[in-house]
Amino acid sequence: MSYVGIHLENSISIDKIFSIHYFEYMNDFSFEGESHDFWEFIFVDKGEVEVTAGQEHLLLKKGDLLFHQPNEFHAVKADGKTAPNLMVASFCCVDDASMEFFRQRQRFQIDKEEHSLLATIIAEARWCFACRLDDPYLQNMPLKTPDKFGAQQMIRLNLEYFLIHLIRRAERCASPGRETPLESLKSTKEKNDMETLRRIIAYLEAHLDSHVTIEQICRDNIIGRSQLQKLFKDRCGLGIIEYFSHMKINAAKEMIRTNRMNFTQISEHLGYTSIHYFSRQFKKTTGMTPTEYASSIKAMAEGHFEEDR
Repeated sequence: MSYVGIHLENSISIDKIFSIHYFEYMNDFSFEGESHDFWEFIFVDKGEVEVTAGQEHLLLKKGDLLFHQPNEFHAVKADGKTAPNLMVASFCCVDDASMEFFRQRQRFQIDKEEHSLLATIIAEARWCFACRLDDPYLQNMPLKTPDKFGAQQMIRLNLEYFLIHLIRRAERCASPGRETPLESLKSTKEKNDMETLRRIIAYLEAHLDSHVTIEQICRDNIIGRSQLQKLFKDRCGLGIIEYFSHMKINAAKEMIRTNRMNFTQISEHLGYTSIHYFSRQFKKTTGMTPTEYASSIKAMAEGHFEEDR
């Protein structure tokens, strides 16, 4: 008896990556637009943006993702109110026919697993490319020499998985009732966990202007301490207090980009005990002081990003 190896076929195979970016924009930014002969998608991680896709003009909100097919003109601008966070990735496939699904359906509201895959792609890109991922004027992304072992492959694998997951999820929605009993149980637990997570995150968002303890969170949300910590560790990779601290700093970054409050006002609005403590926490999380972050964003908006880098 001899074994016969099976050649595994690829349903979707990414050939080249042209760009992977994560932008934190001012509330008045505008990109005039372009077209190119490869695929691109834009994902709104925070805020809202107005997008031109061919002849269409769309409003994308938090969690929305839109594909631009090759040679489609596309442009994007902020709505003037919110300061958006955007991920943009562009690529081409070995067989472009495998992307036919995304020609028919270009807009999605992504789920938690898909968001995690995008976060992984960004993390691997930081290991892979010798450039900042928030440089909007960069057309060629130089590779690090050497890069982290497996980083390029991890980008490709996670991007392929992301595309396959979108297609499979769309198929499940089109054909409900196909889950096995075990899958149904897992799905119910997943939904319950996600609902609990969303409820607690909404609670934290409502308390961004104050100091909350784990005991207070547990009491107000009727959840045990160990269950709460496990939920955030498993789903977010952080303890809940660390997660809350990151939420505050992300809110501060958005306030800085909307340019309506000074640092002292932002510090007070977010419940920090002093401007000095706020500045220390901001630098601990972002690697920059609030002043350095504001200068970096201003330079990017004015087109002097490369000079200040």
